[in-house]
Amino acid sequence: MSSNAPDAAARPRIPAGIASAADYEPHARERMDPAAWAYLCGGAGDEITLRANREAWDALRLLPRVLRPLAGGCAGIDLLGRRLASPLLVAPMAFQRLAHADGEAATALAAAAQGVGMVLSAQASQRLEDVAALVRDEADRGPLWFQLYLQRERGHTLELVQRAEAAGFEALVLTVDAPTSGARDRERRAGFCLPPGISAVNLRPQPSPPQAQDFFAQVVAQAPTWDDVAWLRSATRLPLLLKGVLHPADARQALALGVAGLIVSNHGGRTLDTAVSTARALPRIADALGGALPLLVDGGIRRGTDVLKALALGAHAVLLGRPVLHGLATAGALGVAHVLRLVRDEFEIAMALCGCAGVAGIGPELLDPPA
Repeated sequence: MSSNAPDAAARPRIPAGIASAADYEPHARERMDPAAWAYLCGGAGDEITLRANREAWDALRLLPRVLRPLAGGCAGIDLLGRRLASPLLVAPMAFQRLAHADGEAATALAAAAQGVGMVLSAQASQRLEDVAALVRDEADRGPLWFQLYLQRERGHTLELVQRAEAAGFEALVLTVDAPTSGARDRERRAGFCLPPGISAVNLRPQPSPPQAQDFFAQVVAQAPTWDDVAWLRSATRLPLLLKGVLHPADARQALALGVAGLIVSNHGGRTLDTAVSTARALPRIADALGGALPLLVDGGIRRGTDVLKALALGAHAVLLGRPVLHGLATAGALGVAHVLRLVRDEFEIAMALCGCAGVAGIGPELLDPPA
């Protein structure tokens, strides 16, 4: 063996006994700094919404069909003009180097290897150009999207948009449900702060807020509005999706502005505690839009059966968040790829067991009671 070969003990390994995405969580927790764990995996307030996201998917019951032809089945979907191998994307998550030294680069490589879409966070801990360059030329990768928050200065937002366009990102995902951070008690109790060497490298440094804050006068005085969404749509050639929509009225307003899609999300329970779970919000928004826009959903999705339920409620695709981080923390890119493969395999099994040879056969009649 070459003296330059990596030590076998140092190579990433999938721990014994991993059979589902959820199995990664305890392994990830063992490997992560407790304060970083509180930041990445905690929620707002009493974490009621954090728990409700998961509980809502569990509460839905499937009503499968039998003896349907399954030959030639396929889990692929069409989304924003592209063919995807499955309705799976990786949700935008900040500071992934808190979970593993390889950070967003490892996640992007794993997603590309599995044909899964990747949404890179504006608060990524690695340069957006570097992450995009790793995967943009891979023929079988999923879509590469960039998530952003509107910055205080429109010029700074436009700079980010132009960088994303130049780097090869194919759509923008504007997060609209966080004009301020949520009251994340678990994170505050842990005393979380970013360690040296990890920062939001794609963003301009922001001035520290004044010690004595008048919340509405100083903190959210420049919170984004629908006018900013209209401006952003006019400022980019990329499709624009809005992430963080829970109310049907907001979905209708987004449609009127000509956005390319919506992501039904409550920020993983990290902003407004006691906000409705995404599984409950999704069918109301689907009804309000009547199929006029692609709908995606995140929040609490852990199983392939959750993916099938989401599509039955009206989603076109789903985004996976914390399970990806758990795989990353446990085994780097290998762990992320395994998580994505496990969920896709479970989804395809659920399709077959519900009598669906393709995603077009997944509808509300597969839920009991029908959605």
